[in-house]
Amino acid sequence: MISLQGVTYSYPGTSSPALRDLSLEIPRGQFCAVIGPNGAGKTTLAYILAGFIPHFYHGSLQGEVNVEGKNAATMPQRELLRLVGLILQNPFNQISGTKVTVQDEIAFGLENLGIPREEMVARVAAAMELVGVSELAERSPLGLSGGQMQRVAIASVLVMQPAILVLDEPTSQLDPVGSREVFQAVREMASSGQMTVIMIEHKVEWVAAFADRAIALVDGALLADGEPRHVLAIDTVWRAGVGQTRYTLAARRLQELGKWQDGKRLPVTLDEATLTFKAFQKRR
Repeated sequence: MISLQGVTYSYPGTSSPALRDLSLEIPRGQFCAVIGPNGAGKTTLAYILAGFIPHFYHGSLQGEVNVEGKNAATMPQRELLRLVGLILQNPFNQISGTKVTVQDEIAFGLENLGIPREEMVARVAAAMELVGVSELAERSPLGLSGGQMQRVAIASVLVMQPAILVLDEPTSQLDPVGSREVFQAVREMASSGQMTVIMIEHKVEWVAAFADRAIALVDGALLADGEPRHVLAIDTVWRAGVGQTRYTLAARRLQELGKWQDGKRLPVTLDEATLTFKAFQKRR
């Protein structure tokens, strides 16, 4: 369980908060997507959940952040690192640069925890299989493409088996196939109850298809919160620059042409669009 109550945060030397009076509860095992335009406070939220704020970025933090029933601001950093795994947007910032092979890079965190070798080997193999980098095991992590490196960075956190996984735009370096694979893997982990997942993502079509919940932030404040199929169809969310799926965009175009049934909810996913547009064709 993650709980934020009245959280407001300002970075050092700034005059306006990056987050404003944010209150949220995220239950264990939920796949929660955080969406919003640039500067909405999404990465700041990730840093707060992972303990980077206030342990590294000091600034001014008000309110209370509880992770698994403990105050994240006062929890020992070593304990918080075991509990929360953070995957950064830029994989180059997450590769240690000290390991010769991909499999050794993924094992780096387990080595620091003193995990027995037999268990370490099994966990590294499972993590590589999950994100599709098994064939890269003997490659140098510094010789990979951006997309390959992003997968390795994800595996390096998954192998730690955190109770809470926070991902900051983890598919930014990936093509559509790779993006789908990452979303599917995250969906499976959340569905099995292994992890609570908070994913910051701009690719709203994947959010609509895979996430349990969407939280829309704008200017550091909560704009909308609920099922993705509802949040992504709200006019104020779209107008705030959060983005919309191509199916919602097509339906909005029909609205502009006066050919949309008044009061009918806009489609967000492919399945919804298929049913909606078939019905639309029948009425013509």
